[in-house]
Amino acid sequence: MHFITVKIEITIIFSFIVPVYNRPNEIEELLNSMLQLTYSKSFEIVIVEDGSTDTSEEVISNFEDQLFISYYFKNNTGPGDSRNYGMKKAKGDYFLILDSDVILPKNYLFEVEKSLNNQFVDCFGGIDNAHNSFTDLQKAINCVMTSFLTTGGIRGGGEQMGKFQPRSFNMGLSKKAFEISKGFGKIHPGEDPDLSMRLWSLGFKTALFNNVEVFHKRRISWAKFLNQVTKFGKCRPILNNWHKGTGKLTYWFPTFFCVGTIVALLLALASYYLPLFLLGFYVLLLFFEALITYKSFKIALMSIWAMCIQFYGYGKGFLESYIKIELLKKSPQKVFPELFF
Repeated sequence: MHFITVKIEITIIFSFIVPVYNRPNEIEELLNSMLQLTYSKSFEIVIVEDGSTDTSEEVISNFEDQLFISYYFKNNTGPGDSRNYGMKKAKGDYFLILDSDVILPKNYLFEVEKSLNNQFVDCFGGIDNAHNSFTDLQKAINCVMTSFLTTGGIRGGGEQMGKFQPRSFNMGLSKKAFEISKGFGKIHPGEDPDLSMRLWSLGFKTALFNNVEVFHKRRISWAKFLNQVTKFGKCRPILNNWHKGTGKLTYWFPTFFCVGTIVALLLALASYYLPLFLLGFYVLLLFFEALITYKSFKIALMSIWAMCIQFYGYGKGFLESYIKIELLKKSPQKVFPELFF
């Protein structure tokens, strides 16, 4: 007897969910990229203006005849709550959550649908990359934010060991998972890994889809980058405290790196050079990774500086938060009010 296996494709109605705050130019670029999508089925775009003073309403009106867009304005309550607001208003059964500073490749929806048909999960994350048009600064920061050498691939830079925590710059979430989990919490940043861990506890699975890519056009400066990664570092011990058993030794790496750099320099003064040699070898690996990726000595050098800022900011924020949350048992909302809406 012969059995014939028939693969049944899932019919999914997609709704893009995009919070925006004072960035009409970003929305224009994103919507222009959506016009270029090679996807024959209809999809919805839900844009939630999070209390902006420089609104996107006029920009969006120029696309209403070409795209199915719903636009909502609300008081400023943060990106997580704005995404929840948008998902409550959306008509689709699968939500594609994007940051406003991304650009979509033409095959984005095709790759999402193909990946979900091959491996349906209620929550997925995709990767981010730098477009050729990005500035050298954006490319350098993208390098350290996505490199396995610096972040271990937690933002979708490669195959993952264990469970993947999708990030909300490029995330998919089923309507069912949203309704049961109630969506994102009040912390920011950190609302996306928090949601992932709550989904796991509710029995949902997450996955990384390597073929689902966005170009993440971070509007950033060195100072803004330092502030961002410092907040990332502060959030992680809070999440580890909320979700027992999720802490990893790798979260300490930036702190260890900063302390190790100081120790290596002190040992070098005492004519013991091995730790400094190992440190230099690590830096060279990142330099050549950036050089091969972008074929630019300038970007490769800027990537080293970006790595120093990333490790210093994250490591300092992580250590401060660990001491206050885990050792001193203080309330996260009281010691870090800037992380909560």
